[in-house]
Amino acid sequence: MRVLHIITGLGVGGAEQQLRLLLRRLPVECDVVTLTNPGPVADGLRADGVSVTHLGMGGNRDLTALPRLTRLIRRGRYDLVHTHLYRACVYGRIAARLAGVRTTIATEHSLGERYIEGRPLTPSTRALYLRTERLGSATVAVSSTVADRLRRWGVPARRIHVVPNGIDGARFRHDRQVRAATRALLDIPAGDFVVGGVGRLVPGKRFDLLVRAVAALPGVRLVLAGDGPEREPLRVLAGRLGAGDRVHFLGECDALPDGPHTGPTVPAVLDAVDVFVSASEEESFGLAVVEALAAGLPVLHAACPALDDLPAEPVPGAVRVPGGAGAFEAALRHQLELGVRRLEPPAVVGHYDIARSAGSLLGVYARAAEAAPAVPRVRPPFVTPVP
Repeated sequence: MRVLHIITGLGVGGAEQQLRLLLRRLPVECDVVTLTNPGPVADGLRADGVSVTHLGMGGNRDLTALPRLTRLIRRGRYDLVHTHLYRACVYGRIAARLAGVRTTIATEHSLGERYIEGRPLTPSTRALYLRTERLGSATVAVSSTVADRLRRWGVPARRIHVVPNGIDGARFRHDRQVRAATRALLDIPAGDFVVGGVGRLVPGKRFDLLVRAVAALPGVRLVLAGDGPEREPLRVLAGRLGAGDRVHFLGECDALPDGPHTGPTVPAVLDAVDVFVSASEEESFGLAVVEALAAGLPVLHAACPALDDLPAEPVPGAVRVPGGAGAFEAALRHQLELGVRRLEPPAVVGHYDIARSAGSLLGVYARAAEAAPAVPRVRPPFVTPVP
C-alpha cells in the first residue's frame, strides 16, 4: 500500500510530531506533502528516510495549490491519501477526489468547542469543513471527546473512528544526568523548584495563568517550551509582576531526542522541571500531559481528554485544577509542600503507546479501503477558499 500524508505545515507542533512518530511504525510505504512551512519536523522526517514535498502554498486562499496537489497525487499513484489539520483536510480531500483516489482518511487533531488549531471557530469554517468531509472515506478523531464534537457537528457516527494520539514512553523516562545537564544549560540552580509548561504560546493555552501563579511564589521558576504570538505579552507580564528573571522562554523544542532541532528537547525539559502544568481550558487530547506523566512528573491540568475519556478512576500524579491563577497558585503551593519527587509512570502511559495507535490506524485503513467504491475522476468543483 502506498500512502500520501498531506499536512498543513511541518513546524514543531503536536500534530506534526505525531505524524513523524506514526510513520516510524506504519508498515506501509508513506510519502508526505506539506502545504506550507517545511520546518524542523520536515527535516526529521527526511532524516527518517521519508520523502517530503513542499507544495509552496501561498495562503488559505491560494487555489492554485489544488491542481498542483491533484497532479502530485496522480503521479504518485497512491492507494490512500491521509490528511492532517484543517487546511490540508479541505484541500487534500478535494485533490484526492479529483485524482481518483478511492480511499481518503482525515485525522482531526485540534477541534475544540470554540477553537480549531487555535483559531476561533466560525460558521463558515464549520460549513466548509462539513462540505469537504463528505468527500472522504472516514474521519479519525484523536479522542472520544473530539469524536463527540464531530457528531454534534453533523458528521455521521459511522464515518468517525477514534485513534488516540500516542507517545513513545521510553523516551520520556526520567534521567538524572539529563536533568543536571539541562538545568546547567538553562542556568537554573540545582535546588530551585521549577514549574514546566509545553505548547504553542496562544491565548487558549492560558500560559498567563502560569506566569501569574509562579510570580506569586517567591523563588519558584517557570520554564515554557514553545513559541507563538503570546511570547512577548507573556514576557511583559512576567516583568510587570516582578518575575521576569524567573520565567524562561525556550522557544520551540523538539519532542524527539534524535531530531535535528537544536536546543533542549521536550524530554530534557521535563527532566529539568519538578511539576508540569497545563492550564488550557480546551484540548483535543492533551498529549503534553501524557508525556509529563511518562516522565514521572506530578501534573496539574484544567482539561485533558486523554484522561477524561478513561474510566472514572484517578490517574496517579494527575490533579485537575478548576479555576484561574489563584487555583493554580494554591495547587503549586501544595506541590511545594510535598517537595521534589518523581513518580512511577502510571498505566495511562502504556495505554497511549504509539505502537498501539499505529495498529489502530492500520485497521482504519483496511476497513476504509475495503468499503471504498470506485471514485471517478471529476472536473474541479467550485470551492469556497478556506476562511
